[in-house]
Amino acid sequence: MGLAMSYLRVPPVLEGEPDPGRIARHIFGAPDWRRRGASELFDLGRAWQIVHYLVTGDPWEGRQAEADAVCGGRLITEDGADELGMDVIFLAPERVKPAADHLAATPFDEIARRYDPRAMAEAGVQDARALDGGARDRVLRPAYEGLTAFYRAAAANGQAVYKVMAPQG
Repeated sequence: MGLAMSYLRVPPVLEGEPDPGRIARHIFGAPDWRRRGASELFDLGRAWQIVHYLVTGDPWEGRQAEADAVCGGRLITEDGADELGMDVIFLAPERVKPAADHLAATPFDEIARRYDPRAMAEAGVQDARALDGGARDRVLRPAYEGLTAFYRAAAANGQAVYKVMAPQG
């Protein structure tokens, strides 16, 4: 079992509430949050750490604009993960735009130079050992392009991004 990541674009103030933690509990506390937020949702699934590695060259770290695309932001469920059954990471609108700009300015073929399943597996990247020869273009290219489009829409609308990490079998 590994972790999967989903992204949700949300206005910085929701129903008069500016606190990201309370917004997260309001949204993700509802069992049908995926259906209700479907038009603002992007699922990176279990490819999240591979994409982060391709973007940054590291399984967890990276410079702010590039790392913000996948792992960056503020964990807002330190005490609430048990309550929600997931970790939620908040990325404020002022950090969404630089991440969107970085993704838009970085074509997939540029980050794909880091595609080395053996090196990724040695670095501890989730699911790197399961990659086959065609995964780069069949799975990761559309994932990266979808993430880029998601961030472009969030930045254009001045939205915050909530990243949800939850176990997936």
